[in-house]
Amino acid sequence: MYKRALAGFEKALGPEHTSTLDTVNNLGNLYRSQGKLDEAEKMYERALVGKEKALGPDHTSTLDTVNNLGVLYAGQGKLDEAEKMYERALRGYEVALGSVQVLTYVPAMNTMENLALLLSSTGRHDEATQLYTGAQQGTEVVFRRASTRYEGLTTALGSLRVDEAS
Repeated sequence: MYKRALAGFEKALGPEHTSTLDTVNNLGNLYRSQGKLDEAEKMYERALVGKEKALGPDHTSTLDTVNNLGVLYAGQGKLDEAEKMYERALRGYEVALGSVQVLTYVPAMNTMENLALLLSSTGRHDEATQLYTGAQQGTEVVFRRASTRYEGLTTALGSLRVDEAS
């Protein structure tokens, strides 16, 4: 369906229209979930180049694609590249939204969690703790403490504290 939608958007709106590029990004998500990582990377890169041109490098839609590239790279074991993508996305979200509002913007919270997971897996627990704490604060506001997301962040933070105490 995404391929069909993409062909329709390209024909009706052109290859550089933001609706077309959103579909390209979504096709990347589909390919990633199917394990078609090379195809996913091509889609994300195409969407990123187009969104940077159409919307700018710090537009939230552009940054969502940057985060998606980070997730892809992390899944491929390209941790340095993933970290760069996550950091770029977080910096951009802060520029676009401000340092306070970024805590309650769900895509930014996702990026915080993604980067925290990466950092904790590489032993950078202090940095991971800061990011998990920020994501937890935002999650409390947006989803409340009773949410499974909040509980997951609490568990992640607890695991880091146990690791530090060991």
